Amino acid sequence: MPAERLQKIIAAAGVASRRKAENLIAAGRVVVNGQVVTELGSKADPEQDHIRVDGKLLQGPERYTYVVLNKPKGYVTTVSDEKKRPTVMDLVQKVKGRVYPVGRLDWASEGLLLMTNDGTLANALMKASSNVPKTYVVKVAGQPDEAKLDKLRRGVSIAEKGGRRVRTAPAKIRLIREGDNPWLEVTIIEGRNRQVRKMFEEVGHHVEKIRRVQYGPLALDVPPGDWRNLTLLEVAKLKSAASGQRVAPPPSPRIALRPPKSLHSARPPRRSQSAKPSRAPKAHSPKPKRA
Repeated sequence: MPAERLQKIIAAAGVASRRKAENLIAAGRVVVNGQVVTELGSKADPEQDHIRVDGKLLQGPERYTYVVLNKPKGYVTTVSDEKKRPTVMDLVQKVKGRVYPVGRLDWASEGLLLMTNDGTLANALMKASSNVPKTYVVKVAGQPDEAKLDKLRRGVSIAEKGGRRVRTAPAKIRLIREGDNPWLEVTIIEGRNRQVRKMFEEVGHHVEKIRRVQYGPLALDVPPGDWRNLTLLEVAKLKSAASGQRVAPPPSPRIALRPPKSLHSARPPRRSQSAKPSRAPKAHSPKPKRA
């Protein structure tokens, strides 16, 4: 097997991300064939060389794991959080293998999140050139008229981090429930930070709720907070989509726009005003016997 960069080997073994693996190397915590290695450009052969991290011998590349998670509101899409908020990693602790989120859903967003340790696929999916479609159901404040929706369909200018403005790619938008605060289905092919929220803010409507229901060939089909492993066919379709090939979208999932009421939220039946509680009979103490 040809030699590879140490940080790539360490990441493939599931020890840490590539960036953290570089920190491990620079800190002198990686040993190759008995020699401490601190140079980041160093290479090794994972099949021939003995590589130890903090004294532990690497066991070879980790098997790839692919998971789809239904992220609830209130979790941040990151491996760790400085503010000690719950992260999506808390929801996949029972997954076999160390997985990482592909892309982001912000703290208030819900829905389909792909997680994997296949860095090659993750990077390919997040490239803008892949054009992998992502579909959301969105509840907005107020009723955007058709002119505003057409403007969003053509693309609008939104601000990115640092103040730079970019124009969004054309989007597909359709109304799925009318109302003072309607629900819309929005499909985009980009993955800019808070893109859908910024798009609607640009035409004067605040996004109240947002849920991702499709990601390329995947459809949301697990309850909030739950996850499942992808099938081999789903992984193959994802790889095809990441390479730029057109993949048939999945059947549209049933979208529950309102969460079901909890069985525990039902109020106990009221006691009738006329019904009076029955009184227990008084206990009579036996009379003492005469001597």
